Amino acid sequence: MNIFLTGATGLVGGELLINLSKREEIDKIYCLIRSKSEAEAISRIEKVFTIHNDYYDKNKVKVVLGDLGDETLTEKLVNNKELDSIDVIVHSAANTSFSRIYDSLVEKINIQGLNLVVQWAKQLNNLTTFLYIGTATICGNAVKNRIIYEDMSPSEHASHLVKYTYTKTQGEFLLQRELPADKVLIARPSIIMGDSRPIVPRSPVILWALATINALRLCPFDINAQVDIISVDFAADAIVKLLFARRNHSVYHISSGIEAHTTAIKTLSIIDPYFKDMPDFKFIDSSYLNKLKQWSKGKINADNGLAEYADYCDYWEDYFEDRGKLRIIFAGLEPYIHFIELGHIFDNSRLLADVDIEPPIPAHEYIVNSIDYIKNINILEGAFEP
Repeated sequence: MNIFLTGATGLVGGELLINLSKREEIDKIYCLIRSKSEAEAISRIEKVFTIHNDYYDKNKVKVVLGDLGDETLTEKLVNNKELDSIDVIVHSAANTSFSRIYDSLVEKINIQGLNLVVQWAKQLNNLTTFLYIGTATICGNAVKNRIIYEDMSPSEHASHLVKYTYTKTQGEFLLQRELPADKVLIARPSIIMGDSRPIVPRSPVILWALATINALRLCPFDINAQVDIISVDFAADAIVKLLFARRNHSVYHISSGIEAHTTAIKTLSIIDPYFKDMPDFKFIDSSYLNKLKQWSKGKINADNGLAEYADYCDYWEDYFEDRGKLRIIFAGLEPYIHFIELGHIFDNSRLLADVDIEPPIPAHEYIVNSIDYIKNINILEGAFEP
């Protein structure tokens, strides 16, 4: 089997690459890498393996120079005859930014970039599977506090909190239109945060939000909000095993499900003892978020609607030094707060039935492995690309 992998240097793609490289059934893994030269591309792939001291087999893992933002990508892939032997495409690459300033780029990479790969895939004679790494949150924000099943998505009528989930919805529709149904496999991970193993996480993605909420201590969301979170190692293991499993479906949630979901209070309570010099966590209604933003912009004073939380306002000014930083931080954190408030749990019974895998570990059990990493996250820097 020969695999073409996009997003190999990303959070999920990196773990997929390591996992796939250990499978004896796979002959070659061709990684699409955005680089100026082959040497630079190889260097980027080497970093994927060295972060956790995994073995890098240069004969098995190959680089292919290419950019999802390049309109000539399809032509370049077609002209690369070494890729004619590809059996499986694993499309993990995506721009995952929640920031509105990147909306056009998110759409270009996640929809147009996907289409460029799909148009090449249609010309592969040996293609058996196009594995698309989507997201469970394509269900939209119209339904709240309930269990979500695979058949409930995608919907053209779903409203979305961020452009990212919209593009992932459109990606699934694109695959339905362009490829035979029997060749399409869709994996929809829920929220991916940290690593369940006692190792350094590959990326601060989502952990930034946890670190930020931990630093703020005043939390404008439901204390008992249920959240579907999985570790990146579980996500990668499940996706790769799904690829090789005897499947009864074409769409699967890669999620914590009913048994392993967490809540805001459970996860925050676990990390609280490691930050003894901070105020206690206090949960307030999400309607206060707008007031917090107004306060950070200097439009209202702490005694104007926030009097009972004045101690936290004083703490923020001391901790963050100026309100300008808080304004940036609140802007970056806002989409995460809205996602928490949705209260979604994504059913994973299909996955557990068809794949030989242990159920995921709840986030409030494994997150202690990342405490030192969380302490070192630059909150302000992360707010610019949440």
